[in-house]
Amino acid sequence: MKAAETLVATRAAGTLAPALSANRVLRNTYWLLSLTLLFSAGAAAAAAALQLPHPGILITLFGYFGLLFLTVRLRNSAWGLVSVFALTGFMGYTLGPIISHYLAMPNGHQVVMMAMGGTAAIFLGLSAYATASRRDFSFMGGFLMVGIVVAFLAGLGAIFFAVPALSLTVSAAFVLLMAGLILFQTSQIIHGGETNYIMATVTLYVSIYNLFTSLLHLLGVFNSNE
Repeated sequence: MKAAETLVATRAAGTLAPALSANRVLRNTYWLLSLTLLFSAGAAAAAAALQLPHPGILITLFGYFGLLFLTVRLRNSAWGLVSVFALTGFMGYTLGPIISHYLAMPNGHQVVMMAMGGTAAIFLGLSAYATASRRDFSFMGGFLMVGIVVAFLAGLGAIFFAVPALSLTVSAAFVLLMAGLILFQTSQIIHGGETNYIMATVTLYVSIYNLFTSLLHLLGVFNSNE
């Protein structure tokens, strides 16, 4: 009888431990994500208030991928936190001139607020759904990776060859891809596929950043056509 009770307790502990670990990663991720979003918003507001110029696509890409590489290398140390704030602060700085551009448009404040509200609603809604349903969205990983690479290359083509229609299509595609990435990453945390909260934070931050800028572009185009 005691052996059976011990076996049941052992199995329960074995089931409970991964769940507790996943909850801890999820809690730490959301806490760090909140701080990085505030820090990034502060950097964007400062850049907009000081009317700093946009660094350009090449410096933006170099800074983003360089800091991302550094964060990956340092993800298991305390320096990884410093790197995360450097990455999100830099991306916030690049966002400041973009927001200033849209604020200068007719109804620009409304466009920016709608993009912010839409981003928040999509992120919170999808995160809540993935957390509550506990569905496994790992099957989306391959599709999202290919889709993001294709959309990224298409976006570069739209910038360098100045094709507005392609740029609009890329923004619409990124809205869908980033929504899928939010579901995928949240699911990975819940089911133990992602155990590093620093990397989980970076993925969700990038999803939110791209979702916001894509919505901003789409809403800005629709607003200018009115």
